Amino acid sequence: MEKVETTILRNLLFNNDYCRKVLPFIKNEYFENLHEKVVFEEICKFIVAYEQLATKEVLLIETEKRTDITEDTYKIICDYISKLDDAPADKQWLVDTTEKWCKDRAIYLALMESIKIADGQDEKKSRDSIPTILQEALAIGFDSHIGHDYLKDYQERYDSYHRKEDKIPFDLEYFNKITKGGIPNKTLNIALAGTGVGKSLFMCHVASSVLLQGRNVLYITLEMAEEKIAERIDANLLNVNIKDIETLPKVMFDTKVNNIAKKTQGTLIIKEYPTASAHAGHFRALLNELSLKKSFKPDIIFIDYLNICGSSRYKSNFSVNSYSYVKAIAEELRGLAVEANVPIVSATQTTRSGFSSSDPDLTDTSESFGLPATADLMFALISTEELEQLGQIMVKQLKNRYNDPTMNKRFVVGIDRAKMRLYDVEQSAQKDILDSGQEEEYNYEEKKPKKSFEGFKF
Repeated sequence: MEKVETTILRNLLFNNDYCRKVLPFIKNEYFENLHEKVVFEEICKFIVAYEQLATKEVLLIETEKRTDITEDTYKIICDYISKLDDAPADKQWLVDTTEKWCKDRAIYLALMESIKIADGQDEKKSRDSIPTILQEALAIGFDSHIGHDYLKDYQERYDSYHRKEDKIPFDLEYFNKITKGGIPNKTLNIALAGTGVGKSLFMCHVASSVLLQGRNVLYITLEMAEEKIAERIDANLLNVNIKDIETLPKVMFDTKVNNIAKKTQGTLIIKEYPTASAHAGHFRALLNELSLKKSFKPDIIFIDYLNICGSSRYKSNFSVNSYSYVKAIAEELRGLAVEANVPIVSATQTTRSGFSSSDPDLTDTSESFGLPATADLMFALISTEELEQLGQIMVKQLKNRYNDPTMNKRFVVGIDRAKMRLYDVEQSAQKDILDSGQEEEYNYEEKKPKKSFEGFKF
């Protein structure tokens, strides 16, 4: 009975349609025997170089040129090539059989690599990388979609332009303007700010507003304790000065929390991890655990904050530059957002020079420029003495994949640090900072934006 590997190589040699479909998914490490691996490598090299199928004669000539095989191996390869013939086979069966073989080999190799890592034989990868390796192997499959044909697929493209995307809106007018109505799923959104400017305040405020929309929120903290995050959210939702929360009578506290519960069908889960000890693999496991134990699936995830997460690709004690490390964290979190089909909101620190700057840019991102390269939306939160006196904080767009970042590039929002809240300011507060042409975008006939904490009386 013919081996699957032989069937695959034979059809890579004689079946053009099959070859074009499956070749991108086959890797040379999938072949266990050296002579099969060499034949596959030569077939690939010829197709890449000449954009047509190889022949048996080509394989024999190219194999003879190789200096990495012995004379005995060359004879085995020649004998093997001579026996390859153009035998007919059902096209769909060929594809299905090849796909199953690729999956089986990928899983086998992933298991072998995982055992090697578990035994401490891989210096670069830690045991935390094992779930990712196995997951990638299990995801192997032939994707039937091989690209968007610009001229033929125009109808699908037109429909996509008019399809309403599921987004999570802000309760802040200008954030909705710059994102065209909110942040979509499968995205990574980053706030850049110095220490004490308001990264956690921003995330706590947005988490509170999303909860009031009736959505499920997961807030992961690696900086502050769960109770401290809950305290900030209490100040925001209960309309109480954060300093006065601990002095609230129990009856009043219960009443306020119950009133919030009546306003929303959503759930807010806060989970604390030690600083720099958790990575996307831990967060993925948390999502699975929450799904199993609480039937909880988040609509949005907040991670406070990105730079103090770990990476599943690198060991914590492995020597790696900060650019690669932080970029790996960002890529893993964005991958988690895609996998979980949710937006992820996080934050990052400014550099030392950016901390005192009133006009930070992407180069002021702490540790790694790879972070803004990965993010879908990135904006700076800027605080100055003058803004503090006005009870405002400035927002500057740094990167925006949802909209034109030159429109509303800078704007201000009100900030109430005592109650951990942000709110819309009067339009007049924006006039001095609006970029050229932005005034036309605002409809002066609309009602003036209201402060987001109005209507929270209990």
